[in-house]
Amino acid sequence: MHITHAGTTGQPRQRPPMRSWTLRVVDSFDVEPNMRRVILTADDIGQLAYKPGQALVLMIPLPGGETGRRDYTIRSMDPAAGTISIDFVLHGDTPAPTWARAARPGDTIEAKGPRGGTVLRSEADWHLLTGDETCIPAIAHILETMTVGLKAFVFIEVAGKQAEIAIDTKADTAVRWVHRGDAPPGPSELMSAVIEDFSPPPGRGHAYIIGETSNVRRQRHTLIAKGLGRDQISSEGYWRPGRIGGHDHVED
Repeated sequence: MHITHAGTTGQPRQRPPMRSWTLRVVDSFDVEPNMRRVILTADDIGQLAYKPGQALVLMIPLPGGETGRRDYTIRSMDPAAGTISIDFVLHGDTPAPTWARAARPGDTIEAKGPRGGTVLRSEADWHLLTGDETCIPAIAHILETMTVGLKAFVFIEVAGKQAEIAIDTKADTAVRWVHRGDAPPGPSELMSAVIEDFSPPPGRGHAYIIGETSNVRRQRHTLIAKGLGRDQISSEGYWRPGRIGGHDHVED
């Protein structure tokens, strides 16, 4: 569900226009656990200012010759090389993974952004991050860029141990991989039960809850019931079963 906020005039608040980019493929290759990493550049890539956790809206080619908007988190940036990396989960023959598999050096793709509010609140006393496989690029990038002294609790839902990856971070971090086993990814009570068992430490924390939209909403409600303010929770639905593309801003 996309929420519009009315201003003092009663009109929905308009988002500022996103900048456009023409990105060129530099390289592409498979990475764990089940992703295709595409390295991209642009003539003006040095002007791309983003925060870990934010995404670019890619104009992905569709089978009928049209394009579809797909939000993909920036996995990393190499300022010296002038490149960014984006990881695509390889799930079936949907348009974005298909494009990523076929991407070759010199190919171009149009993009807009960056966008997204699920970014680190460095002033918080502690941080809680949750997500599923689709969220590994965002969570890993946030953790890898956290500084010494920050405290983070991380829960990531995956099928099993084979889907776990190593994540380097300087922060004081506890990462727990939550295995769903043979159950398919999608709406479930698994992660909300994990959050129900989570005991927030002292201080004012901030939660970053991403993943399948209904699971995100369940976890958000659980955290609010535990006493977190709505302004202490950044929550975004990355996907929903049966929907291709689109993000949900979960604010209810």
